[in-house]
Amino acid sequence: MHKTSYSEEEWLYEITPKNKFFSLNLKEVWLYRDLLLLFVKRDIVTVYKQTVLGPLWYLIQPLFTAITFTIIFNSVAGIETGKTPAFLFNLAGIIIWNYFTSCLNETSDTFKKNASIFGKVYFPRIIMPMSIVITNLVKLAIQLLIFIGFYMYYISQGMSNTLSISVIYFPLLVLIMGVMGLGLGMIISSLVTKYRDLTFLVSFGVQLLMYVSAVMYPMQLIKEKLPQFGWLIEYNPLAYVVETSRYILLNEGSVSFYGLVYTVVFTVSIFFIGLLIFNQTEKKFIDTV
Repeated sequence: MHKTSYSEEEWLYEITPKNKFFSLNLKEVWLYRDLLLLFVKRDIVTVYKQTVLGPLWYLIQPLFTAITFTIIFNSVAGIETGKTPAFLFNLAGIIIWNYFTSCLNETSDTFKKNASIFGKVYFPRIIMPMSIVITNLVKLAIQLLIFIGFYMYYISQGMSNTLSISVIYFPLLVLIMGVMGLGLGMIISSLVTKYRDLTFLVSFGVQLLMYVSAVMYPMQLIKEKLPQFGWLIEYNPLAYVVETSRYILLNEGSVSFYGLVYTVVFTVSIFFIGLLIFNQTEKKFIDTV
């Protein structure tokens, strides 16, 4: 009876050391797509499972933030928002900003939070941060629903701003924010394996970054009122995404073609740099985490 040697057998999957300096390996990610969806489902179900209000926290946070910004920056500081009601202006910026910060903050803790899983079973590690970006799309969708509700209310009250055909480009802005948050998160998560204090610096840094990302004011306002600090806005790719999203959703503000090109180039670059560092870190992080 003929026996097939192990060398002649065809294996369904073969796990080998990663020798490539750079590898996205989309084919392997596709093979593990069920696991990706499982992580997404897990994150959605467990985050607020033991809370009283559950998913309503997705709505409460942007609402209270928009109200606070409206009182402080519009009523007290006197920042004008053109034809758009201040509350709606702030809510539009907060929604897209929250998606970025959620992707960044949650991705930046990937290795530390999932060390127990990574040390027991093999799967493409990139699946974990990817699941976070996809999960946050659900949160974004819920917040967009409340934005639409307030938008319809202000339209009924006589607001002149109306949606244009440019709204079809909004998903591209969401994609840019998601990929940028993923790239930066992968870089930070790799550094956190050695420098734990970086987690606290990220939380503090993101809060400061919001103030130079045109979330609660038009970009043009800073250029006119504080021209010496205008460069902080002009070189911040996040500011262009926030400003463009408000233009698309509220027909308020402006769109900079060169600013968007700069943002796309920055996003793609930071993603590939993050992926490169992430791939190198996953080989040996278990010894340091």
